[in-house]
Amino acid sequence: MDRTTHIDTLIIGSGFGGIGMAIRLQKSGLASYIILEKAASIGGCWRDNSYPGAACDVPSHLYSYSFEPDFPWSRKFAPQTDINSYIAHCAKKWNLISKVHLNTEVQQADYDSRQQRWRVTTTAGDTYICKILISATGQLSLPAYPHIKGLDEFKGKVFHSAKWDHQYNLTGKHVAVIGSGASAVQLIPEVAKKAKALYVFQRSAPYVLNKPDRAYSSWEQTLKSRFPLIQLLDRWRLYWQHELRFFAFGGNKLAMKLFTHIFQHKLTKEVHSPELRKKLTPDYLMGCKRILISNNYFSTFNEENVSLVTDEVEEVSANTIKTSSQTITNLDAIIFATGFQSTRFLSPIQVTGLSGKKLADVWKDGAEAYLGMAVSGFPNFFMIYGPNTNLGHNSILAMIENQIRYIHSACQVTLLSNRPLNVRPNLQRAFNANIQEKLQHSVWGESCNSWYKTNGGKITNNWYGFVSQYYWLTKRVNMQDYES
Repeated sequence: MDRTTHIDTLIIGSGFGGIGMAIRLQKSGLASYIILEKAASIGGCWRDNSYPGAACDVPSHLYSYSFEPDFPWSRKFAPQTDINSYIAHCAKKWNLISKVHLNTEVQQADYDSRQQRWRVTTTAGDTYICKILISATGQLSLPAYPHIKGLDEFKGKVFHSAKWDHQYNLTGKHVAVIGSGASAVQLIPEVAKKAKALYVFQRSAPYVLNKPDRAYSSWEQTLKSRFPLIQLLDRWRLYWQHELRFFAFGGNKLAMKLFTHIFQHKLTKEVHSPELRKKLTPDYLMGCKRILISNNYFSTFNEENVSLVTDEVEEVSANTIKTSSQTITNLDAIIFATGFQSTRFLSPIQVTGLSGKKLADVWKDGAEAYLGMAVSGFPNFFMIYGPNTNLGHNSILAMIENQIRYIHSACQVTLLSNRPLNVRPNLQRAFNANIQEKLQHSVWGESCNSWYKTNGGKITNNWYGFVSQYYWLTKRVNMQDYES
């Protein structure tokens, strides 16, 4: 039986990027597309990250599609359940469900220069032949696990925050949470409410600011639904408010000092012990790593059942974790809140372009792309939320919509003209050299380890400027940028 499907456009991933791209194609009549999703449901990282306390750190009216603003958000900062429901709502409204092939994991993609087609194969052995290949796998899809001696000997429960085990009851348990990043800051206060003893293993203290969150009342939801102009104005207010924050990230140390002062005041106010405050104070410039928001993270460490451990984990055994200064025993569970392998874009998918060129080899020193979307030597291959398109100051949905608009234009060009688009290598090199030079003058160029950088120190994840700058760069496809 032939298990080959021919299609114009193939999208990998069904998070915000994949669903948004599909909607744009659907609206314009380019409906010959399929979305491949490795999981059993759509949603991307907002499906996977269902841990207690999971929520967005961008206001809900800004963390949504501009073309689909009407949704009954429960809070100013939407919880995971709201966001996952919103993505499902958008897919249903635009009749995308039949276009999504669930439980379909892509193994490799190979470009056939004679046929000018991509041949995509799945782990199940199915094949998809397409003119245009779009990766919407994002930067936060592959959980990161630290290498710890003896971990396989642990007799209790072990899981990652992105693969939360909802069947496991933490009530009355002795729990270790390893990590202190964005997920940890949200889940630790929730775990502390149930655990008899909670040990938080912190490798690097985060900067945490207040979260101006509250629930929306039913009348507010109704008002904004009936009068969409109100929500549109609120979205624009939030957009420019966040956009202006880039002045602090872009090298304005005076602005970042103000935020640092706010952080120090919050820490002093919320943590009783001077010794704990010292441990919870970062030793790097604010903004070098992701700035977090929470109203109950610091205060959790005042609780008697919560302990902060700043020694590195040396070894794990049947029910213990050993550090350089202590051994913690009787542990029932270890939860990894250690983030994602964010610099390994597209991994573990094997992508092969012109002349057998492997994308993994091209990116051996760190991923890069033209406008974060196209890679020379890989015709008609585009990425949403690709290299150097992450933000530290505004909503990633704003970046994604710019990319969707640009890629949609590229799809129109190549489908109507039957011309493959291969970005010029000199243009890609010049573009990325400029990005790296500018990033070195930003706060992300400071000497700290973060998920924005490779082990070699190359900043592969973040955009160097304002979202509005990216808008103008991606407003339309310049055909001179591409070889045919």
